[in-house]
Amino acid sequence: MNKLNHYINGQRHEGRAGRYTEGYNPATGEVINSVALASAEDVGTAVAAAKAAYPAWSETPALKRARILFNFKALLDQHQDELAALITREHGKVFSDAKGEVTRGIEVVEFACGIPQLLKGQYSDQIGGGIDNWSMRQPLGVVAGITPFNFPMMVPCWMFPVALACGNTFILKPSERDPSVSLRLAELLKEAGLPDGVFNVVQGDKIAVDALIAHPDVEALSFVGSTPIAEYIYAEGTRRGKRVQALGGAKNHLVVMPDADLDQVTDALMGAAYGSAGERCMAISVAVVVGDVADKVIERLKPRVAALIVKDGMQADAEMGPLVTAQHRKKVLGYIEDGIAAGATLVADGRDLTVPGNEQGFFLGGTLFDHVTPQMNVYREEIFGPVLCVVRVPDFAAAVELINSHEFGNGVSCFTSDGGIARAFARQIKVGMVGINVPIPVPMAWHSFGGWKRSLFGDHHAYGEEGVRFYSRYKSVMQRWPDSIAKGAEFTMPVAK
Repeated sequence: MNKLNHYINGQRHEGRAGRYTEGYNPATGEVINSVALASAEDVGTAVAAAKAAYPAWSETPALKRARILFNFKALLDQHQDELAALITREHGKVFSDAKGEVTRGIEVVEFACGIPQLLKGQYSDQIGGGIDNWSMRQPLGVVAGITPFNFPMMVPCWMFPVALACGNTFILKPSERDPSVSLRLAELLKEAGLPDGVFNVVQGDKIAVDALIAHPDVEALSFVGSTPIAEYIYAEGTRRGKRVQALGGAKNHLVVMPDADLDQVTDALMGAAYGSAGERCMAISVAVVVGDVADKVIERLKPRVAALIVKDGMQADAEMGPLVTAQHRKKVLGYIEDGIAAGATLVADGRDLTVPGNEQGFFLGGTLFDHVTPQMNVYREEIFGPVLCVVRVPDFAAAVELINSHEFGNGVSCFTSDGGIARAFARQIKVGMVGINVPIPVPMAWHSFGGWKRSLFGDHHAYGEEGVRFYSRYKSVMQRWPDSIAKGAEFTMPVAK
């Protein structure tokens, strides 16, 4: 069994808590890791290391910080397969999907390499009598990221490359379900030339999270996970005066208009609903079918769902791997039972799937419900598994009203051949990320990621220029030199003269 500890001040750190949890290979059901769970004292050690490293790192020229990230990006390119294999081993998603996750993480690092341009301020000459005015962006200090199991590399990369580029020091609290990638990233950052203490990893559970929230030297918190935890971290962090960016849950819809290409729709729904076993915050879990095409959509989906190739994600032909834990599999099974009891039509049933040779793995087959209504739990709540619900609506207006009435507003998509409908959808829908004939509209690194309503708590979306704003403070400076200062006190508001 692999013992996974913390990474503090440039080296592996055993910690003092003496608490561990088991980590599994979800494809086999075997325990493969013993993961340390930090105490508040362990978190304090990491914060102290980050605080000690901050003065020198924040004073390092932005160009030199960028050069270290360039080195880091080159190392990530070299180690893509290794990182993807770690993800598949501990999370379960298929290897090709894991490589895609690694690539999306690298793209944010590439964006952060442009930090000298992104931190530029503005300058105004002679705004008044001998007075000039300019602005600058400065780092916050010690910042922390709390990340989920479903993207153990990509989501941390939404945070720390931009934070480090801006001159902050960083503490990452990854999911204890798949923590190995975070430790490998820390080692590669050091190899790239990052000074000790600038990036630290603390394994743990709620105790570690609460310690990061409470620590007075942690200036900001970034979080991705469920809405109840996002709301908790936002409330507790902001109450202590911290800057908080907390991304919560989702219930992403894909609207199928009658004029849509149904073959494209079927391909889109298969990949977006069942990719990564539905364990994506941008997964499509509801197909909103408009008008009289619902039967045609179901007719196309049913055999495709039944034919999904579900097996160990390291096998080249796998289309879907296992769920992350036995407990999560049990939770998803509960939703399927609840959907049946509520009266939804079970078109494809993945409950009895077994994978030969991996009978102890946490596998679940693709599941498809038809005739789902907005009152059902399978519609209202985030299942986070390979379950697709079909809701039938009479027209476009009903589809928009349905989506806008949901508490979540993370991602949404509309498939249509009508440019007018596409434009109206993009403008009217109350969701943060919108796809038109794109099933999973995850923004590129130079844009920003974030939802609306109860999918995001805080004022800033993740990465991109929004990330730069989150991880830096704006400062305005006005300057006048003594020989230009008028004699005598001035009792009026300064104005241009």
